[in-house]
Amino acid sequence: MITQSIIPCIWFNEDVETIADWYVSIFPDSFVDYTTKLTNTPAGETTVVTLSIAGQFFQFLQGEPWKERNPSMSFMVSVGTVEEIDSLWEALSDGADVLMPLTSYDFSERYGWLKDRNGISWQIMHDGGMEMQTVTPCLLFTRESFGRAEAAMNDWISIFRDSYLLDGQLSRYGEEHGEELEGKLSYARFVLSGREFVVMDGGGEHDFTFNEMQSLIVFCNKQEEVDHVWEQLSAVPEAEQCGWLKDRYGVSWQVIPWEMEEMMTVGTSEQLERVVEAFLPMKKIDIATIRKAY
Repeated sequence: MITQSIIPCIWFNEDVETIADWYVSIFPDSFVDYTTKLTNTPAGETTVVTLSIAGQFFQFLQGEPWKERNPSMSFMVSVGTVEEIDSLWEALSDGADVLMPLTSYDFSERYGWLKDRNGISWQIMHDGGMEMQTVTPCLLFTRESFGRAEAAMNDWISIFRDSYLLDGQLSRYGEEHGEELEGKLSYARFVLSGREFVVMDGGGEHDFTFNEMQSLIVFCNKQEEVDHVWEQLSAVPEAEQCGWLKDRYGVSWQVIPWEMEEMMTVGTSEQLERVVEAFLPMKKIDIATIRKAY
């Protein structure tokens, strides 16, 4: 079972079981935890695969084609040897779009950024001898969200317990980067509910921003916690559906009770059908109603 309170969810219209197996074959210490198949959803049969990639849990969701995944959410992979970096880069770069070539930069002796054949963006980097989380979700604030990375980070830290900025892990663009970027966050690494995240502001002519194809799932223990997180995060009423919301920065979140997630792993097909029927009309998840349906 998932052991992290906030995890990324990535939406595909392709076979998520095959995609999950591919990542597990590439990253050491990775595994598929469980697979859930839901019927009678608006998209027909929906498959959800829960997996761990080098210690970071993900959920892959298979649904109808909607939008494209883009680098507004990427995943930093920090490893300690050049051999590990080169091995990961070689595997992930097959059919990929290279956003920044694998080479030496001022901030890392070996670093590269690519969008792989499945549309997921990875930043592969040498950890410089620092103790860092191996896979870290990174959010890049562009277009209408540009310049709001620091505000978002501070808001999220205030909402979730066991959350704080890591010492020495915040840097800003200087005047040499131009008036648009000066003072904005070039990098900040912080902790949300015990797991590391990174935010950055991205200036320039980016043609992408946050969308629902990549979201963050928040698992909650009780209805009071669901209510609190929902109230603090939700800023776009028309985006509220089936436990999904969008915050004031354009980031999509899913607020899910742990109890409901457990149902999805052990319930019979008949129980899951009733749960799906119960939560489809909901905006915020009501645990009592879900429990009764189950």
